[in-house]
Amino acid sequence: MTARLPLCASLLLLCLLRAHASLELRHAAAMAAGLCNTRPTDLVFIVDSSRSVRPSEFEQVKVFLTKVIDGLDVGPNATRVGVVNYASRVKNEVSLKTFRTKAALVKAVKRIEPLSSGTMTGLAIQFALNVAFSEVEGARLRSPEISKVAIIVTDGRPQDNVRDVAVRAREAGIELFAIGVGRVDMNTLRQIASEPLDEHVDYVESYSVIEKLTKKFQEAFCACSSAATDVVFMIDGSKSVRPENFELVKKFINQIVDKLEVAENKAHVGLVQYSSSVRQEFPLGLHNNKKDLKEAVKKMDYMERGTMTGQALRFLVDNSFTPNQGSRPGVAKVGIVFTDGRSQDYIGEAAKKAKELGLKMYAVGVGNAVEDELREIASEPTKDHYFYTADFKTMNQIANKLHVNICEEENPCECDSIVSFQKKVENAIQALTKKLESVTKRIAALENKIV
Repeated sequence: MTARLPLCASLLLLCLLRAHASLELRHAAAMAAGLCNTRPTDLVFIVDSSRSVRPSEFEQVKVFLTKVIDGLDVGPNATRVGVVNYASRVKNEVSLKTFRTKAALVKAVKRIEPLSSGTMTGLAIQFALNVAFSEVEGARLRSPEISKVAIIVTDGRPQDNVRDVAVRAREAGIELFAIGVGRVDMNTLRQIASEPLDEHVDYVESYSVIEKLTKKFQEAFCACSSAATDVVFMIDGSKSVRPENFELVKKFINQIVDKLEVAENKAHVGLVQYSSSVRQEFPLGLHNNKKDLKEAVKKMDYMERGTMTGQALRFLVDNSFTPNQGSRPGVAKVGIVFTDGRSQDYIGEAAKKAKELGLKMYAVGVGNAVEDELREIASEPTKDHYFYTADFKTMNQIANKLHVNICEEENPCECDSIVSFQKKVENAIQALTKKLESVTKRIAALENKIV
C-alpha cells in the first residue's frame, strides 16, 4: 500500500499537468484567433495575370492572397476585401461588397483564372480608383477611421503610364503597396508605391517565394495602440491669453510631446495657431523627432488677436488631416483644441463634422473658456475628452490626463505581431511537453519498482 502512494500521487500530478497543458493550448488558440485587432480596412488586391505569368505562378499568387486574407478580421465592419485581375484588360473578380466571410472569400480567390495578355498596370490602378474603391462596389465613405489599401503584384514593365494615376490614387487616400517579381521594372514600383518607399515596395526573385511576404502584410494590418498616430494641436493665440501664459501653453504642448513616441512610423505631430485668422505653424510629419519638434513649438510667435474657434475647427477638418498636409491614410487621427475664452463665431457644424470623420477630439479650456463649447468639441464619452482648469499654471495636470487617454497601455494579446506570439506559444508548448516527459519517466520508474 505504501509503495502505491507515490505512484498515485504521480498519476494525479500527470493528470493535472495534462489538464493544465490542455487549458494552456486552448487559451493559446483562443488568443491566436483574436490576436491582432485589425483596423477597419477596404483592401483591394490588384494582380497582374499577363502572359508572362505562367499558370503555375498565378496559382502561387493566389496562395499568397489567401494566406494574407487568413490573417485578417474579415467582415462588413472590419476588413472588406476586393480583387482586381488585369492584363491588357481589367476584370473585377471580387467586389468589396461581395464576400463577407473569410471562407467564401478564399473560395472566390481560388476560382480566379489568368487573363494571359498584355500588362496595363496604369489602367488597373485607374479601375481600382474609379470602380473597386467606389461606394457602389462596397467601399466605405472616406474617413480617418477606415484604411484604404491597394496591394499591386506585377512581374513586368507596364505598357501604359502608372505615375500620374498612382499620384491620383494616393491623393484619394489610398495607401499603395507595390510587389515586384522576377524581371519587374523597379522604377515602376517606386512610381506606384506610397511613401516611405522602403515600407511600400517589395521585391521577390520568383513567384515561388512570394509567400515569404505574408508575414509582413499580416503585421501591416495590426492596429496597435503604440502604432502610428497623427496628432494636431490647435492653439488659441487670442489677446486674452497674454504673452506670459502663451509661453505656458507651449510648455503644455511639449509636455504632451514628451509622452508620445515621435518617429517616422509612429506619432506625427502638427501645430495650428488661431486668433482672428488661422495659421499653420507646421504640418504633420515635418518634424519626426522630439528634439526638432519641441524646438519648433518653442519658436511659435504669439498672434494676439480675436478668438475664431469655429474657423480654426474648419481648417483642422478641411486641411490639417489631408494627405497634402502629411496625414497618413489608415492612421488614427487626434485633434487637441486649446482655448481660453468664448468663440466669436459658430463652432457647432465644424465640431460635428470632425467627429463624423472619425477624428478623436480633445478640448482643453483655461480661465474664461466656455465649458459648453468644450463639450461640443470633445469626442464621446465627453468626460474623457474635455478638460478645464481655471489657471494656466495648473495645465500640467491636464497634460498628464491627456497622456493616459492618448497613449493607453498595449494589450499584448491584441498587439504583439503574429509571428512573435506564435513563438511564445511554441515555447510554452515545448516547456509543457518537457514537463510531461519528465513526469512520464518518473511514473515508469515507479511502476518498474512496484513490479
